[in-house]
Amino acid sequence: MSDASDHLRRLIALKGPLSLAEFMTEALWHPRDGYYAQSPVLGAAGDYVTAPEISQMFGELVGLWCAVTWDVMGRPAPLHLVELGPGRGTLMADALRAAERMPGFREAAALHLVEASPRLRAFQEKTLAAQGAHWHESFGTVPEGPFILIANEFFDALPILHLERTEAGWRERLVDYDEASGQFRFTLAPHPSPAEALLPPAVAAAAPGSIAEVSPAGLSLASAIGGRLAAHGGAALIVDYGAGESRTGATLQALRRHKRHDALAAPGTADLTAHVDFAALARAATEAGASVHGPVTQGAFLRRLGIARRAERLAAGASPAHAEAVGAALKRLVDPGEMGTLFKVLTLTHRDLPTPAGFLPPEDTI
Repeated sequence: MSDASDHLRRLIALKGPLSLAEFMTEALWHPRDGYYAQSPVLGAAGDYVTAPEISQMFGELVGLWCAVTWDVMGRPAPLHLVELGPGRGTLMADALRAAERMPGFREAAALHLVEASPRLRAFQEKTLAAQGAHWHESFGTVPEGPFILIANEFFDALPILHLERTEAGWRERLVDYDEASGQFRFTLAPHPSPAEALLPPAVAAAAPGSIAEVSPAGLSLASAIGGRLAAHGGAALIVDYGAGESRTGATLQALRRHKRHDALAAPGTADLTAHVDFAALARAATEAGASVHGPVTQGAFLRRLGIARRAERLAAGASPAHAEAVGAALKRLVDPGEMGTLFKVLTLTHRDLPTPAGFLPPEDTI
């Protein structure tokens, strides 16, 4: 696999040190040498595995959640069913199959997939060939109207900025190239950054030496989703890993072949992500007019939707090996030591909608 080092070195020579967001964007999305242009990305042959690839149960419960939410919305038709970053289309395929249990839902739902990677879009076209999907480069081109949006492990992949608290105040950490060592490295900008205004008060008051991460792209998208919800109605389900409260600390990470990798080394050959600041997303959506529910842990959310019962049904009558696989997948999705606690679920809704399924007490399941 080639990398984007030459391209990034030229950019730095022309422009000077790059923001971390610009470095990430080029490393991930360069049309020839970027990560998404050449990597298989998902599954055992890729660099990471997402919840829909672990078990059909995840996508099925998300699909039922969408159908029940649509019913609570008053069954609008048409409904825009939107997924951000659909991967190989596995989640949506499972979701649509399960959502057919709700009469009228599939007929009302027009499928809109937001995917910037031609490579991943090809997977989605194959998986969802019969579903009449519409593809978009960004959320901004999805038609207006009532909608339900799914974003599973999408916000963690959006570019971020690093800010470091110095004795003189917050300064942005930029990516430079050191000719002597032949390596990319972090360096501090000499002047204050406008991004300091994005820091929440608790983070802005951190002690010198602290590092903060902000995602202008993530905040902008959360605001856009919140504004659309306020204007047209609907709900957005966001599932990702990160903290429920804003905090300091560098969480930027790179994964290559399911193992940690130096985030600045061989750009374009590893996935780059950072933990999601759910509190920051919630603030942006609230300011745009939406209501916020959660975040709750993924384990709690899936248990409230009835994943244990679904696992029992899948295992009943199955071979011992298949039943064991179902149990292992259930554990991985909900166990606190696996994905159950690190991954959170946040829902944004129109202010007139009641608390959605999965955010109610355990007995209120679907």
